[in-house]
Amino acid sequence: MTHLLPLALAVAPGLALAVYVYWRDKFEKEPLRWVAISFFLGLPAAFCAAIVSLSLSERLQNFFPPQEILQKTAEAFLGVALVEEFFKFLMIRLFLLHKPFFNEPYDGITYSVMVSLGFATIENILYVLEGGISTALLRMFTAVPAHAVFGVMMGYHLGMYRFYPNKAYHKNMALIAPILLHGFYDLSLFLHNIPFMFLGALVSLLIGVRLSLRAIKLHQERSPFQQHPHLPMG
Repeated sequence: MTHLLPLALAVAPGLALAVYVYWRDKFEKEPLRWVAISFFLGLPAAFCAAIVSLSLSERLQNFFPPQEILQKTAEAFLGVALVEEFFKFLMIRLFLLHKPFFNEPYDGITYSVMVSLGFATIENILYVLEGGISTALLRMFTAVPAHAVFGVMMGYHLGMYRFYPNKAYHKNMALIAPILLHGFYDLSLFLHNIPFMFLGALVSLLIGVRLSLRAIKLHQERSPFQQHPHLPMG
C-alpha cells in the first residue's frame, strides 16, 4: 500500500491530460483503441530515448568545452530535447500519421499528445518511485504538463503537414518547435546554480500552455467535420 499512492500520483496527471485533449476533439472523436495504442507507443519511445541519451551525454561532455553553460546547453537541447522529441515523432510517423482515421488537423494534436503523455507517464513512474510523493506532486504541475505542451506543438504542425500546403516547413517545425521549447525548459532546470534560473522553466511552460491552447483552438476551427469551418482547408 505504501507504493500505491505515489504510483497513482505518477499515472494520474498523464491520464487526466489525455482525457482533456481527447475531450477537446469536438467534431470527430478518434477510435479509443488507437488513442490507447498511441499512449502506449510513448513507452518504447521513452526507453529508446533513455538509451540514446545516456550514450550521447558522455560524448557531448567530451566534445564541448568544460564551461558549464555550454555543456548544459548541449545536454538540454541535444542530449535530451532532440533525442526525446525525435523518438516521439518517429512513433507517430511510423504508426499513426498516415492511418485512415488520421483525417483532420486536430488528429495531429490528439495522437502527438497521447504519445507524449505515454512517454511522460513511464518517465514519471520511474522518478516518483525513487523520489516519492513530493516528486509526484512537483512533476504533476511541471514535467507532465510540459510533455503535453511539447506534444501539442508537434501535433499542430503534423496536422498542418498532413492536410495543408507548405509541407516541408510543417514537417520540420513538427520537430523544431517542441525541441526548442523542451530545450529551454530543461536548460532552465539544468542551470540550477544560477539564481532564479528555474523561473525560465516556468516561463517557457506558461508560454507553451498559451501556444497550445491557441493551437487547439485553431485546429478545432479547421475541422472539416463541423458544419461551418471558420478556416479553409486549403
